[in-house]
Amino acid sequence: MSGNHSKYRQLIAQCRELPPTHCAVAHPCDESSLRGAIEAGRMGLIRPILVGPQARIAAIAAQAEIDLAGLELVDTPHSHASAEIAVRLAREGKAEMLMKGSLHTDELMAAIVHRETGLRTERRISHCFIMDVPAIDRVVMITDAAINILPTLTDKVDIVQNAIDLAHALGLENPKVAILSAMETVNPQVPSTIDAAALCKMAERSQITGGVLDGPLALDNAINLGAARIKNIASPVAGQADILVVPDLEAGNMLAKSLSFMADADAAGIVLGARVPIVLTSRADSVQTRLASCAVGVLVAKARREDLKKVVV
Repeated sequence: MSGNHSKYRQLIAQCRELPPTHCAVAHPCDESSLRGAIEAGRMGLIRPILVGPQARIAAIAAQAEIDLAGLELVDTPHSHASAEIAVRLAREGKAEMLMKGSLHTDELMAAIVHRETGLRTERRISHCFIMDVPAIDRVVMITDAAINILPTLTDKVDIVQNAIDLAHALGLENPKVAILSAMETVNPQVPSTIDAAALCKMAERSQITGGVLDGPLALDNAINLGAARIKNIASPVAGQADILVVPDLEAGNMLAKSLSFMADADAAGIVLGARVPIVLTSRADSVQTRLASCAVGVLVAKARREDLKKVVV
């Protein structure tokens, strides 16, 4: 993508003032995932722990002329073991974040959500894209476009709260949350409008905290003030949303990819709701997007660390 990445550069700059975060990289067995982890380590964002078949990683590094000197490497026989051991490192506190390598997302997520040995919390696990859209003056988050296929209202409560907590970690004190649908009025025949209304009432009753919610809102009046004014929508969120909560995975996936391929946006991604933040990378990600995803993970890990300190005190 040809965007100027200004918002991502600001995210990365925030993290370069922090000590590097220990990050278990699950199965970095292709050049892009290995190089991304090494570059993030070189920039001081993370301290990568490479979890995968040692001989295979060494061969890829040699072929791509990547220097592995001084890096911690945990040898595993195959990708399933890489996922399990990376998750175990996080459970044991040896890693404060995870990063997906070249294994399939489902393989890593299976280890993460395992009831006995995984990284579950009381929250529903969800994904959030942090979009750098050149035409918008702020980072815009989209959730959930990667994990929850048809989320229930109960699921959406956690999806929204996870996104609000992420916004706090990124420095947004009171993020504006738009609950998206195809329209801005409540229509009993459109279930997503009912969910939107319920979520807003739940926020009024402090069942969701830390953000300002409004919905249902159509996409145009969620992100464009002019569109909101034309439709006479009086709202603290309309036209200036920081977080876009989509009705289901299909809508979120299409929205994120439309912004990427039609609006020249970049999409950093993070999985939330587990014991540690999880960076899901794609082979199509640019270096800048990979670094931005790492930076988001670092800031979430920092916020989690601070929350744990408050609990101890």
